[in-house]
Parts: sequence; structure tokens; C-alpha cells
Amino acid sequence: MTIPNIDSRPLRVAVIGSGPAGIYASDALLKSGHPVSIDVIERLPAPFGLIRYGVAPDHPRIKGIIKSLHRVLDKPGVRLLGNVDVGRDVTVAELEKLYDAIVFATGATGDRDLNIPGADLDGHHGAGEFVGFYDSHPEFARSWDLSAESVAVVGVGNVGLDVARILAKTADELLPTEIADNVHDGLSANAARTIHVFGRRGPAQAKFTPLELKELDHSPTIEVVIDPEDIDYDAASEQSRRDSKIVDQVCSIIENYAIREPKGAPHKLHIHFFESPVELLGEDGKVTAIRTERTELDGEGGVRGTGKFTDWPVGAVYRAVGYRSDAVPGVPFDDDRAVIPNDGGRVDGRTGLYTTGWVRRGPVGLIGNTKGDANEVVANLLADWENGVLSPADEPSESAVDDFLDARGIEYVTWDGWYALDAAERAAGAAEGRERKKIVEWADMVRHARGHAGVPVATVTG
Repeated sequence: MTIPNIDSRPLRVAVIGSGPAGIYASDALLKSGHPVSIDVIERLPAPFGLIRYGVAPDHPRIKGIIKSLHRVLDKPGVRLLGNVDVGRDVTVAELEKLYDAIVFATGATGDRDLNIPGADLDGHHGAGEFVGFYDSHPEFARSWDLSAESVAVVGVGNVGLDVARILAKTADELLPTEIADNVHDGLSANAARTIHVFGRRGPAQAKFTPLELKELDHSPTIEVVIDPEDIDYDAASEQSRRDSKIVDQVCSIIENYAIREPKGAPHKLHIHFFESPVELLGEDGKVTAIRTERTELDGEGGVRGTGKFTDWPVGAVYRAVGYRSDAVPGVPFDDDRAVIPNDGGRVDGRTGLYTTGWVRRGPVGLIGNTKGDANEVVANLLADWENGVLSPADEPSESAVDDFLDARGIEYVTWDGWYALDAAERAAGAAEGRERKKIVEWADMVRHARGHAGVPVATVTG
């Protein structure tokens, strides 16, 4: 089969989502040697996905990844179309008329359920909800109840560690970061003095990364407390240490925390291993404690219950047991796994549709793993194009997309618009001696990005 006009125009691709997964896929397309024209379509008015809205503000090293993502969107051949919601502003069927192929890289922002009795009590939160608050995601809360003096975090991954660290730090420690005024005000009222982090398995199964684990100790307000009784390994755990330098480093850091002398910091951050949450307890509809069952290693790296239960008095519980992707209207979705069903990134049963990142495989792996994912998906997409599998778009031009969005009255944000929004946030930060201060409200972000803010930045950041 010969594809019409394949030699006379670039391959037109829509990438849905401007986080690392979407931008890495765009970069792979740009580096492929094929003539391509890419539109990165983003639901929010600002790009960069979880790097902007899912990484704690006191992690400038991680946020430095934005610089590399920024360089990709600076390249010719790729455009940003922000503030465009696929499924609301434009359907997938409509996009299929404008693009030869569509890559879904919509990530994961929802929280997986804890599925234990008492999970409906007030004071039980998804970690992602709290992250959305302190990262100023425009769709999340502007204020947060931080009146609990003792708090539980369920989950021993980096998200749980971020939540615990933000709860254990003071607001003034975070003031030099990009947090908005409402976030600083909320954290200033934080009453938490004791934070318990619970993992049902042992140190060798923790999903922390070494640097994030070490960084807990950088704060003068945080005392990391680990019970030496929680340092235990079976044969499978020891093998994991031998097989992975990262696992071995994490275990060594945990061991050092467990045996060292207290430094006398005012906020105690306890990391508990071999404690499996089984119930949230409450009074008058409010969380008052979390009940855990002591577990033990089973010899194969897993754990089994011991029948010993402990009630830990807490006024709030944050579950950090994994993110969950949302379905995209018009695209197949596996509700149980919360992913788009696919084979090598090719969406099941839908020629011309592809997926990459967390919505493809679930919220596993580090940001760098997404590059390999993107390369595989792009290789399959290009093979399909070259082999005549794809049906060429009816209106494969940038102007056709612009005309469509204009006709719908959609105030889409371009890459130049992001530069304008970026400048406004930097100006707000510079006024206080900071690099940046985020603009929070969706409408204010769009106004800055489209060049008609109309109000001083300082009035819209909190």
C-alpha cells in the first residue's frame, strides 16, 4: 500500500499530555530522521505535567528536568497547545481527522484506594490531593486542614516520603521555593509534630530512592526515627541487595538511621517497616487512629501477618499507595489496571492511536524509565506509518488545527504563551527574592499566557 502524500508532507502527530512521557515521545519523533510535525496538546494552561505539579517544591534537582523538557519544546517541528481538554473541547474522533497518529501520554493524578475499613472517615486523604495543594495544581484545594499533631502516611515510596517531609518541615523552610502564598499560609498553621510512615514489608522492599531518603536529614527540624527491630532481611531480600545497587544503598541508609544517636530535632518522622494497615479508627466520623498488623518475611521477599495488632493515635492519614490514571473519552480503558490497554504502545483495537508513560503501564518506574517507553512507542508508530498501516489525516495542517480551535472559541495557550506565564511567575518571585512564585488560578494563568492579565501578578498568586 502506498500512503498518499507521504513524501510531500511531514507526518502529523498529536501528543496528548506535556509531562515527561509526552515530551520524551515528541523528542523521539523529532530525532527519528523522519519529517514530522507535532502538536503537544495539554489540558492545563502550563506544561510539564508531574514535574510542575507532582514533585515537591523543595526538590530543585528534580525540577531541573524541566530545563531538558523545555529544550524539546523549543525545537522547530513541535508546538504546544495548552488549555485544551481532549474529550471536552475536542473529541478523539475529531483529532483523528487532523492528525495521522495520536499518542496518549496523560499520566496519572488520581489516588489508588486503600480498601480497608474506615477509609471513608474524615481526615483520610489521598497523597495526590495533598501534593496538588502544595504544588498549586489549579484543580486542587486552596486550603488544607493541618490541625493534626500526629499524622500517618501509608506507603514507602518517594511520594509518601515527599508528603511526610512536607508535613515535618516548617513553612519558612519552604518559603524560598516556588510555593504560592496560600500554600505558605496553610503550612504555617501545620500542627504536625509526629509523622508515622508505614510499610507492610521490609527495608529491601522499600521504593525510596537513596537521595530522597538522605534528604530527610538535611532539615534541622526533622528527626528520622527507625526501630532497629525493623531491620530484617530474608534470603530473597539479601539477593535483592546484591542484585541492585540502589536497593543496597537504601538499606544502608535505613540501617544508619536506625543505629545513630538522636540529633534532637523537634519533628519526629518515624519510618515503620513490617506494619500493614488494616483499619482506620474514628469517632464522630473523624480519624482518631490507624490499626496495623505486624508482618514478617516469608523467606521469598514477601510477608505474612503475625496476628499482632497496634493502634497508633493519629488525627490524619495520607495514603501514598500509588497513582491512578483516568480514562480518556473515546479511548479504550482497563478500569481494573487503570491503563489504556495496548501492545507495545499500540492501543488495542484502534489503529493510529498509541500510548506511553504511566497511562500505558501504570505508575511504576522513575522518570528516566519513560524515555525507553517513548522510544518503543515511537518506533512502532513510525513502522506503522512506513508500512501503510495508518490512514492519513483528512486535514493534516497546523492551520487546520488552529482554525478548529478558534471556531470553538477555545483560548488555547501556545509555547509563546508559556513564556509569558513563566515571566509573570518569575517576576512575582523576584519581588520577594525568589526564583519563582506560582500563579494558582486557572483563569489567571490563561490571562497571563494570552497576554491580557489585566491585574498585577501579586494579587493572583494565593
